[in-house]
Amino acid sequence: MIKKYSKSDKQEVIKLLRLNTPKYFAPSEEKEFIKYLDHETEDYFVVKENSKIIGVGGINYFPNKKIATICWDIVHPDYQNKKIGKNLTQHRINYIQKNSNAKLIVVSTSQLAYKFYEKMGFELKKIEKDYWAKGFDLYQMTITIEK
Repeated sequence: MIKKYSKSDKQEVIKLLRLNTPKYFAPSEEKEFIKYLDHETEDYFVVKENSKIIGVGGINYFPNKKIATICWDIVHPDYQNKKIGKNLTQHRINYIQKNSNAKLIVVSTSQLAYKFYEKMGFELKKIEKDYWAKGFDLYQMTITIEK
């Protein structure tokens, strides 16, 4: 079940990030993630199974540029490779198509996850070494959406 994030989900969502650190996230990113949850979420979704959060992912909008970004995608390690991330990403793509004027979706990920987005149709546009932290490179990717 995919639903909108609420502040009451915060501690469980932070635990989800910690379960994926340092495999997919640098320890230093937790502070940025908490800032995002507290001040920068526009549309953030949680995936629940048996009332447990097993995945999360957000959307932010730049309407003047007709761009949406998907961000802070995290799936519980026990649920990875079970289409949770794929379903959540597709849910957000569909949500953006229906609820915004965006024509382009941007995801800023790392070398550890970019292949996932490539399979979803995103194209690699830029790489920047050690962007997130040492050993965590930026892989910026885009996909054009149709209305």
